[in-house]
Amino acid sequence: MSDISIIGTGNMARTIGTRAVAGGNTVEVMGRDRSKAADLAKALGGGATTGEWGTVPTGDIVIVALLHDGVVPAVVQYGDALAGKVIVDISNPFNSTFDGLAHREETSIAQEVAKAAPAGAGVVKAFNTVFRHVLEKGRPDVFIAGDSARAKASVEAFIESLGLRPLDVGGLKMAHWLEGAGVVAVGLANHGVGNVDFALGITELPV
Repeated sequence: MSDISIIGTGNMARTIGTRAVAGGNTVEVMGRDRSKAADLAKALGGGATTGEWGTVPTGDIVIVALLHDGVVPAVVQYGDALAGKVIVDISNPFNSTFDGLAHREETSIAQEVAKAAPAGAGVVKAFNTVFRHVLEKGRPDVFIAGDSARAKASVEAFIESLGLRPLDVGGLKMAHWLEGAGVVAVGLANHGVGNVDFALGITELPV
């Protein structure tokens, strides 16, 4: 099992935290509003604790569960407190009409996190292609991308502890395309599927 720190107190922080506790992981919640972080930790149960914003997280894996425009600033603010940690970016930088990405370049929030992160930190993109309530109630595939084999192995083990299947799509440059897959999921929800009760996944032919 893993030691997890979650930066953020929103819906995804709650959902991932709930599954993490159920999977036997230790969880620390860190929020700018310490009272909200404490409330979430109490709601999660399972010995979940509250950390001080900006200090060294207790978890080896640090999940940044913030809106996309807050992810890099948070990593910058934490600075060397994240040295040696595995940083997981789960964000989707949608544009205002949810049919494209907020950034025009072929980059990603995860790649920008890697530029801002301290030496020794490994960055992984994960969870962004799964709608929150599907993550809460279902067993979706979880696509991940990253350059560090060590970091990806840690995140894969954590995802497996949630009862889910991690699927590696390649290096961190693939995070851009995972963010694009998030856009595709929203398009399907608005058009071809018509609801958000699904997740993108892989169907394998029988051997």
